[in-house]
Amino acid sequence: MRDLVEIGMGRTARRTYELDDIDIVPSRRTRSSKEVSTAWQLDAYRFDIPVLAHPTDALVSPAFAIELGKRGGLGVINGEGLWGRHADVEAKIAELVQIAESDVDADAPIAKLQELHAAPIQPELLAAAVAQVRAAGVTVAVRVSPQNARALTPALVKAGIDLLVIHGTIISAEHVANGDEPLNLKTFIAELDVPVVAGGVSDHRTALHLMRTGAAGVIVGYGSTAGATTTGEVLGIGVPMATAIADAAAARRDYLDETGGRYVHVIADGDISTSGDLAKAIACGADAAVLGAPLAVAAEAPGGGWYWPSAAAHPSMPRGAMLPVSFGDRPSLDQVLTGPSDDPYGSLNLVGGLRRSMAKSGYSDLKEFQKVGLTVRA
Repeated sequence: MRDLVEIGMGRTARRTYELDDIDIVPSRRTRSSKEVSTAWQLDAYRFDIPVLAHPTDALVSPAFAIELGKRGGLGVINGEGLWGRHADVEAKIAELVQIAESDVDADAPIAKLQELHAAPIQPELLAAAVAQVRAAGVTVAVRVSPQNARALTPALVKAGIDLLVIHGTIISAEHVANGDEPLNLKTFIAELDVPVVAGGVSDHRTALHLMRTGAAGVIVGYGSTAGATTTGEVLGIGVPMATAIADAAAARRDYLDETGGRYVHVIADGDISTSGDLAKAIACGADAAVLGAPLAVAAEAPGGGWYWPSAAAHPSMPRGAMLPVSFGDRPSLDQVLTGPSDDPYGSLNLVGGLRRSMAKSGYSDLKEFQKVGLTVRA
């Protein structure tokens, strides 16, 4: 039964929970972390760790996608970002960082981002980025928005992507726009030869509708917390992640019964900053998680110690800020993912922390760990 609270006469709201509101309950059995598997499989593609990189230019360059892919994760290139608009992206990002570090005008970095994204998308640049990742032998994933999916996807498929990510702040099974034919995801996905991950969603009904489109995975949440301003400040929209993940996992179970066995992966995207957050997201029912700022601290990330979500560059309503995420020496991607760590708060060795949480709770793989007991803090 849903926990409804009266917020005024005739108006009720559902009580929901953040990841910080819950804790994992260990079982009577423990095991060695060396006996734990963090592997998962999306369609035909197997990954050793349940980590996707947020599709922002601050984080995912072709080189970073390769490095994360070699470590068992998935780097998602922003198909509408700078790598498809400029040939000298590193120089553009360096200029952007210089503006941010000058600290003269807090709004100047976003204005510069908007200026850089005003350049037209050049399909040949996107194709070159895809080819670079493909040549390294890792899975190639590119993100497009619902608004531009129909226009950009044919060139991306021709370039050789393995996975298409249709990602927006909020997404539905059918995107309607004045003067344009609606994007019906069910029809669109059925005509593609590559699997599709779509999101973000925050409730059971929308997640179930997206699963019915034929998507291989559904993204839950509104993006990595750091820098994002969708919740509250700009749109006033937000659902706490523990509840959102659990609701999407329930939709997955319903869809599994409805189809007689088709499993759609739930991918959490938001409020995950530490290894404990990652463990709790999986415990709530996620198969994997999208990480932004936690990965942006890595020396391999192109943002130079700065992070901004992909929605920060929107031409008329940016929903993100450019924030510093690292000071001084930056850890390697290996340290961020698998340690060793000298940070006692869980910002490094993210996958190692997940493995230890699973081992302490007695579970050997991610699917089993989704059954772990949870408590709500008083």
